[in-house]
Amino acid sequence: MTTTSSTNPAVQAIIEGAAPHQARLAAASGLLPLPQSDLLEVLVALRQSEDLEIAAAAKATLDNQDPEDLLGAARSDETSVAVLDYLATHSQNSRQIQEAVIFNNKTSDQAIAGLAADTSDGSLLDLITINQQRLIRFPKIIDAILANSDRSAEAERRARETKREFFEKERGAQQIAQELRTRGKSAAAEFFESTDLTEGFSIEDAWLIAEHIEVSDADLDNSWLPSERYEELKIETPEEHAANFKRVLEFERIELGEVPAERVSLIRRIMFMNARDRMKLAMKGDREARSILIRDPNRVVATAVIHNPRVRDQEVENIAAMRTVADEVLRLIALNRNWARSYPIIHNLVRNPRTPIPTVISTLPRIRTKDLKHLAQNRNVPEATRRQALRLAQTRSGE
Repeated sequence: MTTTSSTNPAVQAIIEGAAPHQARLAAASGLLPLPQSDLLEVLVALRQSEDLEIAAAAKATLDNQDPEDLLGAARSDETSVAVLDYLATHSQNSRQIQEAVIFNNKTSDQAIAGLAADTSDGSLLDLITINQQRLIRFPKIIDAILANSDRSAEAERRARETKREFFEKERGAQQIAQELRTRGKSAAAEFFESTDLTEGFSIEDAWLIAEHIEVSDADLDNSWLPSERYEELKIETPEEHAANFKRVLEFERIELGEVPAERVSLIRRIMFMNARDRMKLAMKGDREARSILIRDPNRVVATAVIHNPRVRDQEVENIAAMRTVADEVLRLIALNRNWARSYPIIHNLVRNPRTPIPTVISTLPRIRTKDLKHLAQNRNVPEATRRQALRLAQTRSGE
């Protein structure tokens, strides 16, 4: 299924293939009254339709778009990534449009690499090399610039300088860390300095992960992790990393449905980190990283998420309802005094079939009577939970 960034239900139905053929054809022909941003997203998606009539109509409509409208889309941070990537790689677009796409931070690194490889305009390569952060994050852009015979001397100089400084020196990661620290991103810098950049985890991977770091070492409390538990952070084989990735991705699909390609890429890079680095990321990462690592097969990594100082009650409430997390995580949530005072959290815990039975039994007395009655009839929870919920409800009702 193709994902869409538009919140318009009609647009979503058209792009995802749920709309009738005639409606999709009308959209591809530009006959539906859609805002320009939605129209472009629809056309870019439909030009790849398996229905040749729809694909041809979408391509023709795209070719006839007003260049000023395309330029406006290229400059807007509201434009979908798919549209920006199309504008970056579509050869007939004007230099103005491609320049705007280069400066738009939402344009994907892959699309910029494609533009760097294909353009014959050396001045565009000059503009691409100005964004050193993007070059470091996605070094294939550097390779594309250096392989382009139309590169200018200045573009070549910048590309080679960045490659030498960040990817050919022994202490490349430390160089990046120093750069991050000068920008005030100390938590990300700490991560770079301490991460094990093994053969399976590159600087490019580390850069992507560092963007999801928001907690510095000074804000951490490691008292929850006794030294003997470090033995559980054993070295994993490539096969185990691959299995971890597949498992977490499957859990994401169970909980959330279709997973966007960008999210899949992030999951892959996180799950191919070693267990110690995943634990550090769980304790220091942002909400997106935590939402992946809470499902980590390693219990130390998963439980590290709930010891992240940025975790909030709403997030814990969602975790308490997940059926793809370790029972140890749910038990520790119940033991936390602050979270145990939140009724939505404990209500989710007792309804979660993954919550350990002793934890459920000790929590049920705090559940409201009407919810106990519903729980007693809930076939998705263990029988022991239903029986105890019924017994408590009857006692309170004097039955």
